[in-house]
Amino acid sequence: MKKELKYLGLLSEQFPNISAVTTEIINLEAIMELPKATEHFISDLHGEYEAVSHVLHNGSGNVKEKINEVFSGRLDSEQINQLATIIYYPERKVASIIKTLSSQEEREEFYHDTILALVELGQFVVSKYTRSKVRKAMDPDLSYIMEELLFKDSILSNKEPYYHNIIQNVINLEAADLLIISLSELIQDLIVDHLHVLGDIYDRGPAPDKILNLLMEKKSLDIQWGNHDVLWMGAASGSKVAIANVLRICARYDNLEVIEDSYGISLRALASFAERVYPENGSQSFQPKLDDVAIHFPEEDKQLASIQQAIAILQFKLEYEVISRNPEFKANDRLLLHKINYEENTITIDNKTYPLKNTYFPTIDPENPYKLSEDEEWMINRLQADFLNSQPLQKHISFLYSKGNMYNIYNDNLLIHGCIPLNEDGSFMLVDVNGKKYKGKELLDKFEEILRQAYLNRQEDEAKNPVLDYMWYMWQGVGSSLFGKTKMTTFERYYIDDKITHEEPKNPYFTLREEKEIVENILEEFGVDSSKGRIINGHTPVKERSGEEPIKAEGKLLVIDGGFSKAYQPTTGLAGYTLLYNSFGMQLVTHQPFTNIEDAIEKELDIISTRRVVDRELERMTVRETDVGQLLEEQVADLKELLRAYRSGKIAEKVSNRNPNVE
Repeated sequence: MKKELKYLGLLSEQFPNISAVTTEIINLEAIMELPKATEHFISDLHGEYEAVSHVLHNGSGNVKEKINEVFSGRLDSEQINQLATIIYYPERKVASIIKTLSSQEEREEFYHDTILALVELGQFVVSKYTRSKVRKAMDPDLSYIMEELLFKDSILSNKEPYYHNIIQNVINLEAADLLIISLSELIQDLIVDHLHVLGDIYDRGPAPDKILNLLMEKKSLDIQWGNHDVLWMGAASGSKVAIANVLRICARYDNLEVIEDSYGISLRALASFAERVYPENGSQSFQPKLDDVAIHFPEEDKQLASIQQAIAILQFKLEYEVISRNPEFKANDRLLLHKINYEENTITIDNKTYPLKNTYFPTIDPENPYKLSEDEEWMINRLQADFLNSQPLQKHISFLYSKGNMYNIYNDNLLIHGCIPLNEDGSFMLVDVNGKKYKGKELLDKFEEILRQAYLNRQEDEAKNPVLDYMWYMWQGVGSSLFGKTKMTTFERYYIDDKITHEEPKNPYFTLREEKEIVENILEEFGVDSSKGRIINGHTPVKERSGEEPIKAEGKLLVIDGGFSKAYQPTTGLAGYTLLYNSFGMQLVTHQPFTNIEDAIEKELDIISTRRVVDRELERMTVRETDVGQLLEEQVADLKELLRAYRSGKIAEKVSNRNPNVE
């Protein structure tokens, strides 16, 4: 009772009297009867900023769908496309249109018609939210004007001249562009209420930094870390082996500009070392994977190949240190440099000998193959210091930690990037972490705890950060829920032609997730009601071209990695899946490849998307039935306790100092 009164006393500071409590209870109860807001799920972004940006701007086609609902029969397809493009890219599209209008009268007519259309659409979009929530989402500089227009009385007509005068004065005062931008951004923000990012923001594509900047502008989102994200999180935490992996992948996909230009980390020493030590690179293995439209000089390709080879060898040496320190990782099969016959240029793996397709190892001492040369040691120490001291990188990684988790449970959906490690019989795999075995939910919770510890304790001396090695384990360890394979065959792909050695067997999860019983067992393990819950999964591109389905286990599991990364699109046959979950149910959206933002603005080319209903609610879902609704129910219960305390005299009401006679 004492603790309860203490809590209610604190609550009374916010709601000082019966009137304030009653008003808030009425407000919260009303909010719970509103339709459930839209959730937007997106996964495996892989640095493809332009495609990702467009999907976020158009809400996976949700913006155009709302335009069609409001203006059906009144606007033709060209007008709908133009209005949609204005909402996606208001500043650039309006400027482009204005250039084509020759007279002041035409410009005023365009501004007037566009503002009216945005206001009408905006009224439809905000109808499922409270005025308070809408006001908070508005541009504060224009909130008065926007609120007057969006919440205008639609019954009484005697204020029409008032509204017309507002719009005309906005145009006359040359503020129309600002109002159009603010209305468009408000519509974007409210058409999708919450964003879920299921991992792998980094690697392959050219601009993960721009994606992170875009995500940092979102008011409501969560992130489930992917294996590529954790690799960068490890690099930012000071893991040398993670840094080597990051640099190798960037060199392989011609993305070193992200390191140098975006994060301010100099690669001059690495480039100089690579060109000096690996001057000739005759192996195709190290040739960069270039975009079809990329224009490169032969010398640039040669430099990228040299850097890739230099950093790959350094990576293999650093992996020896990590694996030797951690026998519980069970990764000795990844130590291959000592299995090379440097005289015969062959390697023996699992009692079978293979010829090497690249035989140039200038920094390897056959007697001590994992020892770093002086140049390698100096270089990786310098790179580690630069990664630790890069403020732009640390800002992005801090954001990933603040908004991210290993998994998330949201409105009865379990969101994970990779897998829940399973045995062949469907039981949860036991994984040794620091001498203790974990499985299922406990395992993912332990992984998250360790990843947070590693970043909080980041420093140059890896010996003083004992859990840092787990950043590498999460990237390619056999028990990693983010990796989900038994091994990563990086060496074999570079050095051995025989593709049998390239195979990376997957955890049984990826086969067993087709079975409803297995998925329901996983949901129960995480405390999710299996009768209505689902798993939402990323990580593995759905090979739709080969007939693979993204909807598995009788609809209990959805895979939404459809291949934003251009490297995957020839295999997947599409350019990504996203998922929409609103008060009417859940829809899976399939996207075709996106050209570029310039085409989207000038030619009004939208991403071609196809929707598939996953399920449809029999009755429209309300906020009361969501996680937010559960929190509001708890708040209402607390407020009712406070109300009883006021009425019983256990807590005294606070009298307002406001004089009712003074306006």
